[in-house]
Amino acid sequence: MCRIVVLISGHGSNLQALIDAERRGELGGGQLVAVFSNRADAFGLERARQAGIPTEVISHKDFPERAAFDAALMARIDTYRPDLVVLAGFMRILTPAFVQHYAGRLINIHPSLLPKYPGMHTHARAIEAGDAEHGATVHFVTEGVDEGPVILQGHVPVRPDDTPETLQQRVHAIEHQIYPEAVRRLCTQRLTANTTP
Repeated sequence: MCRIVVLISGHGSNLQALIDAERRGELGGGQLVAVFSNRADAFGLERARQAGIPTEVISHKDFPERAAFDAALMARIDTYRPDLVVLAGFMRILTPAFVQHYAGRLINIHPSLLPKYPGMHTHARAIEAGDAEHGATVHFVTEGVDEGPVILQGHVPVRPDDTPETLQQRVHAIEHQIYPEAVRRLCTQRLTANTTP
């Protein structure tokens, strides 16, 4: 069994995609063992509860600095003995200590075809650049923002009449396909940050 902990901050649509994939037996033996959020009002927590997955809330506001929050988060995550830590809309920049602690088993999904458009406002940037395609990338997390090795990408066309909002909707749809697939590959093939999928 591949033990998976998911970190969220909001709505949790990618979490739901993982929950649905697990129910269908499509995570390669992966099991969602806990969902953490830094926000008690994150709707993704309700998604997890409805699926019978343990939830924990650790608010970053309860800690004087980022390092203290990350240390507390690590301590709780480690009680679940995760093989994989999945960032699914976790809106926190993680400290190097956190990233190093989970090196090779910490993954994220980013709404662009990395290395294009790290950071924010990816959909608007793709439209402004006149790109013919856009998409999403599942990658290992390293200390550089959105710089880790790519695991899987999903592509969508950029249409002439697209707005950032319409493009975002199609990218979300592709995210919900590739994130469970990337997790399945990691659970079945034991990919590492030094492995080419």
